[in-house]
Amino acid sequence: MLKKELMEQLNNENHYTVPKYVLTYSKELGLDMNSLILLIYFLNKPNKMIFDYKKIISELNFTEKELLNALSTLKDKNILLILMEKNDSGILEEKVDISLFYDIIFSNILNNKDEEKNEKDLYDTFEKEFGRTLSPMEYEIINSWLEQGISHELILSALKEAVFNGVNNLRYVDKILYEWNKKGIKKVDEIKVSNKKIEDDKEDISYEYDWLNEG
Repeated sequence: MLKKELMEQLNNENHYTVPKYVLTYSKELGLDMNSLILLIYFLNKPNKMIFDYKKIISELNFTEKELLNALSTLKDKNILLILMEKNDSGILEEKVDISLFYDIIFSNILNNKDEEKNEKDLYDTFEKEFGRTLSPMEYEIINSWLEQGISHELILSALKEAVFNGVNNLRYVDKILYEWNKKGIKKVDEIKVSNKKIEDDKEDISYEYDWLNEG
């Protein structure tokens, strides 16, 4: 009976909810376990709650040092602020403001949506230029470029050069990107600089030839 009563007691206690977006972006935020627990605690409380460190220590079973370290981490990462505000009696109180956390989440969600849209546009452009649907293997090749940190703009420039040369082949695009990487080309504007240098070198070679004394 004791075990059953204990289970009932535990189930009747207040539970903290963990929003999905917290789990999704916690790794990107780089939070340790105590900082994540403290963030979840604040997310389950009204914003701008009074900062009562003794109560927090008791409810989370933290030591004072653990609380201060977790709080410092959240403040350093601009996830929360501790504000000094006057209450109705004119007395200053410390309050926790986690509005910055929602700004970070909103920004990450928008960035991810933009990235997904850019990737879709990239695949659509390849299919349009090739006049066919990309194969699963071709999708993997394009994804590998993105994972290597090659920008969408540089990939599209390589595609443009391949199409200009009459080659609708992903391996050819890959070769162009490989050659650009060997030359240290990371941005689109660096392609023009590299091409101009090649043209200048060709002109220098032609000027060095003594055409007047030919033969």
